Amino acid sequence: MNKKANPAIVVLGQSSINVAKQILSVLPRAKLYGLADRTNGVDVSFTNFGNTVRELFASGTPIIGVCAAGILIRTLAPLITDKKQEPPILAVAEDGSAVVPLLGGLSGVNELARQIAETLQIQAAITTTGDLRFRTTLLSPPFGYYLVNPDDGKKFIADLLAGAKVKLEGTAPWLSDSNLPIDENGELIIKITEKEVNYQPNCLVYHPQNIALTITSPNSVTVSHVHELITSLELSPHSVTVIFAPNYLAKNPILANIAHIFKVPVRFFTASQLTEFTTQGFSFHEAVVFSGTQDHSVSFCSPYSQITVSINPQIIDPETVGKPQGKLAIIGTGPGATKWMSPEVKEILNQATDLVGYKTYINLIGSLADGKNIHESDNREEEARAKMALDLAAQGKYVAVVSSGDPGIYAMATAIFEVIDKYKDPEWQTLDIQVAPGISAMQATAAAIGAPLGHDFCVISLSDILKPWEIIAQRIENAAQADFAIAFYNPVSKYRTWQLTEAKNILLKHRNPDTPVVLGWNMGRPGQAVKVINLQDLEPVEADMRTLVIVGSSQTQTIEIFDQDRRVYTPRRYL
Repeated sequence: MNKKANPAIVVLGQSSINVAKQILSVLPRAKLYGLADRTNGVDVSFTNFGNTVRELFASGTPIIGVCAAGILIRTLAPLITDKKQEPPILAVAEDGSAVVPLLGGLSGVNELARQIAETLQIQAAITTTGDLRFRTTLLSPPFGYYLVNPDDGKKFIADLLAGAKVKLEGTAPWLSDSNLPIDENGELIIKITEKEVNYQPNCLVYHPQNIALTITSPNSVTVSHVHELITSLELSPHSVTVIFAPNYLAKNPILANIAHIFKVPVRFFTASQLTEFTTQGFSFHEAVVFSGTQDHSVSFCSPYSQITVSINPQIIDPETVGKPQGKLAIIGTGPGATKWMSPEVKEILNQATDLVGYKTYINLIGSLADGKNIHESDNREEEARAKMALDLAAQGKYVAVVSSGDPGIYAMATAIFEVIDKYKDPEWQTLDIQVAPGISAMQATAAAIGAPLGHDFCVISLSDILKPWEIIAQRIENAAQADFAIAFYNPVSKYRTWQLTEAKNILLKHRNPDTPVVLGWNMGRPGQAVKVINLQDLEPVEADMRTLVIVGSSQTQTIEIFDQDRRVYTPRRYL
């Protein structure tokens, strides 16, 4: 099972949304899946329940079905082959009156069921005998503990149920506070240790995840070095839970590979955090160690100057120490309609912690903005917006900069990279930066009318705010001479009305007056409209900043389909 996967809450009708939202209140990272045409306000719409649920199951995603238990059982029955690999599967009654764990006893389904039941103020329908009697699930330990030998668990629990006593070696509050029959002379043994140990079938071994690795010079460290160090100390790699490192190593591929092999996160510390310790006389490496632990009861071990093993008396929660590598995604939502938003963009919006953008664009993403930290800015303050996004990401947040259309076409992707290039802030150099494309306004407009961009074309912005009109005019002249179809962005604004007329006049020197011109307004948004006129009839009154203008080439054709449907296309070959 993918233990890091966010749960999927699956609903089949709008009447289940209320219960689903109650569940979301305690599982804010979950995604809400809804049957298309029967639900709205969901994160993911689907048309085939069976395929969707089976795909989620196969990917290891916990599934909370707000539906009948039977439909989940019948849907997943062909895939149920290995209980060790099953993610948690629960059925929740549509009215919230029942929570039934179905599968995933080894992956925490009962704990998840209790969490949901508490929110719904009901009792979870747990039927696992050991869980009910001992108030703990030995085969599904809580966060921070790894069960070494689950195959011995079935007989172990059977012996407990038959009356055997258990000796507890080591410290684990979840066990000592349970109803287990703990006895110093018990014939069964539960051992909690970060050490590699030999064990018999009558012994369950749990490794507490309380070991941190500090690495400050990964270029001289290999995965083999780390394994050798762990082995020499007779420690279990399953107790390693986090890697500590200075922030400037956030993009180091060797460090990333070590973290990947050990399947643990890396938490980073900034220069200012490390200064707190270096000013006290500690070495740089020691400063990273102490920034991560800050616990005088921790023991440190290492024969290597660039690697330190820290053994903590308590479970380490990586989320509470240092910061993760910051992420910045510049996304394109498309022209406006969520149906034109790519799955990649939706996934980013689901995962992001913070959204940065012009209010109008953020409003376009609807419920995908729910639960996020929203940072609105004026549409004309692109540099300030870019710096804000980069600074937020440098704090370890996952930031999505929201653009309409495609972020790389007259939008925020360029602004982000311009700011990085201009200021060269070292904190920004550590970020994981991604550009996620979207459907552009020119694509949406072209598709709505046919295929006017079916051959060579170019794109020109008529705004002279960032470049002189003389350059714009020259580009229009060149494009007209080269016989490109042309998509014009920013044709007219409140204070800029003459540029479209000038562009028309330039084009008329090289195009017939009856050249088709396509006007697209508010594509993907309320008020969407598309209109075809001739070049000679193009006037500023026809357009505004939400209009996309496409002027055809000499080859562009207009046709009538069934005497009603007018379409425009540019042939792929010259006639």
